[in-house]
Amino acid sequence: MLTFPEKLRYTETHEWSEVKGDTGTMGITDKAQDLMGDIVFVELPEIGEKLTAGEPFGDLESIKTVAEMYAPFSGTVIAVNEVLRDRPTILNEDPYGNWILRVQDPEEGELMSAEEYIRFIDAQ
Repeated sequence: MLTFPEKLRYTETHEWSEVKGDTGTMGITDKAQDLMGDIVFVELPEIGEKLTAGEPFGDLESIKTVAEMYAPFSGTVIAVNEVLRDRPTILNEDPYGNWILRVQDPEEGELMSAEEYIRFIDAQ
């Protein structure tokens, strides 16, 4: 059964975000990893890169498909999860415990609560 933590916010393109203080963290949802299958590659942005909410910033590649990732917020990348370079499958194992990037001073885009996100995917 897919899970969607209440504390997170979600995009229509299946990314999650969490803002704590002046730092925003993002990753992919359980639904995203389920749709992708075994993830074999994650294209990470560069530290210092500026993201724009709703715009693509990198790709996820699985044995089934390649999908773009979209920023849930605007901001400057201050950290990427380097473990993903060698072990991208950890996103399949725990999509909420394994983040993709962090930004400084995030400005959130159009995000949904867990309840809204569940309704959104149920309607698809």
